[in-house]
Amino acid sequence: MNEQENIHASLVGLVVDYLTRYTLGANVKEAFRISFLAARLINAEFIADSLSSKIKGLDDKSIISACKLVGFDVCFRASIAGYRPVEDIAPNQETIDNIRMMVNRSLKFFDKYGPITKDGFTFEGAYTNIVSTGDGDFLTYDTLWGFKVSKSKPSSAHTLQLLMYYLMGKRSIHDEFEHIHKIGVYNPRLNSIYLLDISDISDDIINLVETEVIGY
Repeated sequence: MNEQENIHASLVGLVVDYLTRYTLGANVKEAFRISFLAARLINAEFIADSLSSKIKGLDDKSIISACKLVGFDVCFRASIAGYRPVEDIAPNQETIDNIRMMVNRSLKFFDKYGPITKDGFTFEGAYTNIVSTGDGDFLTYDTLWGFKVSKSKPSSAHTLQLLMYYLMGKRSIHDEFEHIHKIGVYNPRLNSIYLLDISDISDDIINLVETEVIGY
């Protein structure tokens, strides 16, 4: 994998995530749902629609358009003040090739660990005054998965986020969480999988996260 990527790692991660969903069968507006919500916040739906119409697969043009489209996400995930014109996002060939490789690795991952039971979900019914936003990546039958494309192994912050999402999912409106008893990270950049059974996490830690971190 070439190291000479020229766009921010957070954008690369979103593109890999959304293009994986798209390639697995979601339509573009479903796969890039957050991007479209964000574009609406700055009245840029026309640009978002134009970019999405160019996403047809994993060819260079599709990947370039996807990189630009996820540039809107910051408006929804952080603040409109952080937005920079998506027209200025121009991935180089190394970035494009890496994204394509990571999406293909992700498809092979789901061939083995899927099928997906839910993706791009939020936690209606489980938010608190402390945690009022957040969206998960993928669920399979018994595992909540987070996708990370960093060059390093998962950190304690990644594990905490997934544990929060697991606990919120259990209280949410989504029945799919009934069978979940593991949290996992898949990193298509490293092509590595990390799994943790919830039963291996102490009750004290779970209670601490529920009360002090989430606010139940």
